Amino acid sequence: MKIVIIADTHMPDKGKQLPSRLKKELETTNLIIHAGDWNSMEVHHMLRTYAEVKGVYGNVDSKDIKEHFPAQEILEVHGHKIGVIHGHGDKKTTEKRALEVFEGEEVDIIIFGHSHIPLLRYFKKKLLVNPGSPTDKRKLPYYSFAILTVGEEIRAEHVFFRDKS
Repeated sequence: MKIVIIADTHMPDKGKQLPSRLKKELETTNLIIHAGDWNSMEVHHMLRTYAEVKGVYGNVDSKDIKEHFPAQEILEVHGHKIGVIHGHGDKKTTEKRALEVFEGEEVDIIIFGHSHIPLLRYFKKKLLVNPGSPTDKRKLPYYSFAILTVGEEIRAEHVFFRDKS
């Protein structure tokens, strides 16, 4: 199963449309996970034309997004438990806040956003994935999102690109 992971789209503020590089991967995905800071429900409407969309709300999301999506979620995909959280809060790093939310939960993968900084690493047998942002790279050289392939094996990778049009 192919899962496209995105976060921090901040649309329409940081883009009026989904980047073409992202849309290329969305055409062949089975599931889309958004880790918050959608900024508008229009992002959800665009994404759901490609595949089923799961996600959480972030710190800049409006009331309508918060009514549609939870603050955190645990999904089960092919026997793997995936925790999803935006990661905002006080003190600590975004990564530490995400880990803390799922402490005591038997999750295999933790997906989070908020920092806009792509991350892919293991911590105590949990795969941590921050896809970065496909529309707001901040001071980084590239926009990004992640692809997670889940089956008997798990494969995760980032896609980095320069042009968000």
